[in-house]
Amino acid sequence: MTLAKSFVKKAFVGTRENLSESELNHLLQQYQGNHSYYFLRWADRVSGVIENLPDSLSPEGQMFNADLEIRWKRKGDKYNVLLLSEYDNDYPEFNGFDRFPQTWQAETRNAKFYTATETRFPKEFIYPEKLNFGQRYFKDQDTGIVHFVALTILDPKEA
Repeated sequence: MTLAKSFVKKAFVGTRENLSESELNHLLQQYQGNHSYYFLRWADRVSGVIENLPDSLSPEGQMFNADLEIRWKRKGDKYNVLLLSEYDNDYPEFNGFDRFPQTWQAETRNAKFYTATETRFPKEFIYPEKLNFGQRYFKDQDTGIVHFVALTILDPKEA
């Protein structure tokens, strides 16, 4: 990862628990936006960064775009969801999430993927090379401790 320009904003971190697969699909569609991407995880493989969600969900995964990242993890037949957004309550739907009590700041930085031949993954790692990826650090404003790091898409002017 490369460290370059960074941008700090007030942020939102919240959770929802015990969603059915159809509720999670609806939630993902609700926040999808124009340019969302997915990273899906199974016990034996990862999807790489893909543009379309398959018909059935993976046990774990994340959807991300320029504004937010949604992570999910299956627990039994339900899903728990974490929402990380650089915008604090700009979406009225955030009201359905249990807000973490801290005052959050999001700091966005440039990121760089490893080459396709990097051995950190068992198979070649797939991602759209045309995208300008970034990382968003979610910090507790009072302590400065980073609790979450999310993928994001950067505007080419920000890189």
